[in-house]
Amino acid sequence: MTAQSIEDVAVIGAGIVGLSCAFTLQTAGRQVLVIDRQAPAQGASFGNAGAFAFSDILPLATSGILRKLPRWLSDPLGPLSIPPAYLPTIAPWLLRFWRAGWPDRITASITAQSQLMELARTEMAALVSAAGIGHMVRHDGSLELYESEGELSAALPGWRHREAAGIGFEHVRGARLAELQPGLSPAFVAGTFVPQWQTVSDPYRFALAIGEAARSRGARFAMAEVAALVPQADGVRIEMTDGTAHHARQVVVAGGAWSRPLTAGLGDDVPLETERGYNTTLPPGAFPLQRQLIFGGHGFVMTPLETGIRVGGAVELGGLHLPPNFKRSEAMLAKAKRFLPGLETSGGKQWMGFRPSLPDSLPAIGASKASPDIVYAFGHGHLGLTQSAATARLVAQLLARTTTAIDLAPFSPQRF
Repeated sequence: MTAQSIEDVAVIGAGIVGLSCAFTLQTAGRQVLVIDRQAPAQGASFGNAGAFAFSDILPLATSGILRKLPRWLSDPLGPLSIPPAYLPTIAPWLLRFWRAGWPDRITASITAQSQLMELARTEMAALVSAAGIGHMVRHDGSLELYESEGELSAALPGWRHREAAGIGFEHVRGARLAELQPGLSPAFVAGTFVPQWQTVSDPYRFALAIGEAARSRGARFAMAEVAALVPQADGVRIEMTDGTAHHARQVVVAGGAWSRPLTAGLGDDVPLETERGYNTTLPPGAFPLQRQLIFGGHGFVMTPLETGIRVGGAVELGGLHLPPNFKRSEAMLAKAKRFLPGLETSGGKQWMGFRPSLPDSLPAIGASKASPDIVYAFGHGHLGLTQSAATARLVAQLLARTTTAIDLAPFSPQRF
């Protein structure tokens, strides 16, 4: 196996987290090589919902979600599905997910997530400014919708947690609801407006813009697949599947849903799963959508993008190799038409992507136990775009061996 070069920092993964790490490190004076088996932003960063969800501090495994699981799982096209053949594989992850829903774990998770989100808000603003891409960020807020007063009441404990964290919101009805989003079905009796919520004009273009900003500062990109990481006395050997190798002083593993084989080879058993998310992007003009709409009871959102109207979400826990089931996209689109009767549903493009998910809804940010020169940055679930800039700042501090902006114990890759 031939070593090709000696790098300063190698970032494995060219999704939004890896690209943000490359930009932040390069801006700090490091020399960065980004390695991915695909072109930049071809994974979950390509087709996500495009939100900076800074108010999304609740773990997925809340008591409300756990109560809904039996009903959701009974519908193969519902908000959450698990193919029966995959149940034996995912059973250990599900057990940890259930444990993450216990009250003591929820409290600790909200505390940690709130701290990361506050850092995410400030760091994203700084990254956007430094990269000169402020024109790609929209400040329209989000609107979560409820089909009954009972549904809103069930959501109130979560909103109280957000209020305690200093997050602003407004419960709305009647004329105010119609003002925030004209054309809604009368089935929706109330909503919650979150002004702090932001979206990007298109998540794929946004990620590419960060990548180009990193490239303009000297970052280099290589399309290749990493087979293994081998810690050495003077850094890390990066072995590729084609028989070549790189040598780097330090390495960041930001491979999203594909990170687990590399961490397992280093002795870190991180319970990373993939949430297979589906969407349909309708052509521009399909509906005059004012802001991102969240249909929490149905597990999907609608986002206005410069490239069209994106209808997507839901969770399918089925691993990396199961073929896509685009009936899930079709089911969400049919609901969207019912909820917004004026929506034009023809001409859409379907997509499926892999969200890297850990059972407690917190990412893995920290050093490998095999070497402090290997830092992990993956497992953000639905929040990769939201938390990418904050993760990049923390990664830079870990590599520099300086004090991190927040306590990283709750995010330790070894916490499991």
